[in-house]
Amino acid sequence: MSSPPAAGTAPAAPADLLARLVDAAHRQTAERRAAVPLAEVERRAAQAGPVRDFGAALRAPGLSVIAELKPRSPLKGPLTDDYRPAELARRYEAGGAAALSVLAHTEGFGGRPEDIATVRAAVGLPVMRKDFVVDEYQIAEARAFGADAVLLVVAALTAGRLSELHAYALRMGLHTLVEVHSVEEARTALLLGAANIGVNHRDLRDFRIDLGLTARLRAEVPADRVLVAESGVRGPADARRLHTDGADAVLVGETLMRSADPAAEVAALIQERS
Repeated sequence: MSSPPAAGTAPAAPADLLARLVDAAHRQTAERRAAVPLAEVERRAAQAGPVRDFGAALRAPGLSVIAELKPRSPLKGPLTDDYRPAELARRYEAGGAAALSVLAHTEGFGGRPEDIATVRAAVGLPVMRKDFVVDEYQIAEARAFGADAVLLVVAALTAGRLSELHAYALRMGLHTLVEVHSVEEARTALLLGAANIGVNHRDLRDFRIDLGLTARLRAEVPADRVLVAESGVRGPADARRLHTDGADAVLVGETLMRSADPAAEVAALIQERS
């Protein structure tokens, strides 16, 4: 068995992973649109129940946790051999998670948009569609399945397309989490008017993790915007550091997916407050 990469080294992964994941999102969306047209999805979205307040959930005192559900990772492979979204969501809620992130990207992460509805029905927490959103269809579909928020990745979109999709999400009544990886992308998110900004510590060019990015970008992001630290959070010590650095919330996936007791793991992360 090969040894895991040493801390600070780049995991083995194709340099074009982001492009491949975005291309897969386009293909998945085209297939789903062919089966159910956008007009029908928008009709279903209009009949969805009230949106839960994703932003308010992240503004609660202390450190909030967005607990993520995903059966696999394009970098690490399978994370579980028994993926039960409803049961896992209930465990996350029992542990005190503020919101849930549900992977709907099938090729890279093994999730399905239908998982959003499964999770929504199981808990009372706000639910975010985690995906490489490239089309209005994905946003309408998220709302139709009961999502309260969608992720928009600055690095995956042109400035014009980012603006269009952000505006469409707001028109659909959804909250957004705009993900950035640099000072320049953070400024793009601010110009967009993003209320919730996610800092992905993973560099999508070489896949290194830099937990110091949250502190550097907090200096760029006004205190009235929610800052979410994403990727590389491996336990309470990382959560404590990131909260001290100015994160209002942490989004944690792999650590929770691999945990034998997800509820206890979430609770331990929440207790790490400055």
